[in-house]
Amino acid sequence: MKLIDIVVPCYNEEEVLPLFIEETNKVIATIPDYDFRYIFINDGSKDKTLFVLRELAAKYSNAKYISFSRNFGKESAMYAGLEHSTGDYVIVMDADLQHPPAMFPQMIEGVEEGYDCCALYRAKQKGENPIRQMISKMFFGFQNKISDVKMPDGAVDYRIMSRQMVDSIISLCEKQRFSKGLFCWVGYQTKWIEYQNVERTVGTTKWSFWSLFKYALDGITSFSVTPLRFIAVLGFVISALAFIWIIITLIQTLIMGIDVPGYVTTLCAVLFMGGIIEMSVGVLGEYIGRIYIESKDRPIYIAKETNLDDDK
Repeated sequence: MKLIDIVVPCYNEEEVLPLFIEETNKVIATIPDYDFRYIFINDGSKDKTLFVLRELAAKYSNAKYISFSRNFGKESAMYAGLEHSTGDYVIVMDADLQHPPAMFPQMIEGVEEGYDCCALYRAKQKGENPIRQMISKMFFGFQNKISDVKMPDGAVDYRIMSRQMVDSIISLCEKQRFSKGLFCWVGYQTKWIEYQNVERTVGTTKWSFWSLFKYALDGITSFSVTPLRFIAVLGFVISALAFIWIIITLIQTLIMGIDVPGYVTTLCAVLFMGGIIEMSVGVLGEYIGRIYIESKDRPIYIAKETNLDDDK
């Protein structure tokens, strides 16, 4: 039988993990033609997530886990799970049950049809803040316009992938990862399935507005240099306007004599140019910062404990 690895990043999920594996096992029991193995990644949780994972590993022989030395982030956790997977197919999903396990049969059917990946996107973000929904929609629209990597509005990490596609993803050794983009960048045939978002019933979300903003910024800078081109064009336009203004001022001076410049006009011009310069330096700093971090060549994660070695 084919083996399907289920990669599950976990950060402070002690409350939901027992319910997650219980609900997922119910779905797995209805799919008899495949073997399933869990690969939980404890991303430096501050609660009893690791203790719960040890209990689950003792109770279920197919429950494996990797525990990080500290919190490295969800992207690193997903990479670790994919790197240690050996299954014919690999499913990536969250532990909070907002990625419904009931979609497994439909996802498996998609890859068995010949697709390399079967991915999901949210139809309606039920129970989510309307402002966050609007910002998410704006991000996907902006990202798709400035980048060659296209993602459907509402695309999530929840998906099943072939072994070949997984191997291609883990071969990308960049440290600052944006998996939603990487999944699309590697190519391969992907079948997109719409699903209804499920409200979280246990625990609380770990994503603050600021962390989502930084995540979106990573996505934009990882797959597009459009912001750099924008400030270059903006600089050219401002320089052209300034040159025209200089010519106009010289002509006025020659014809009408020296005039006392307006205080408000000067102040507005200085503040405007100062803002443009600060913005330009900030955009450049984002890209230079990414180069700086990548050049250090530090590991994407550090594993402190795992029971995957028990299979050897």
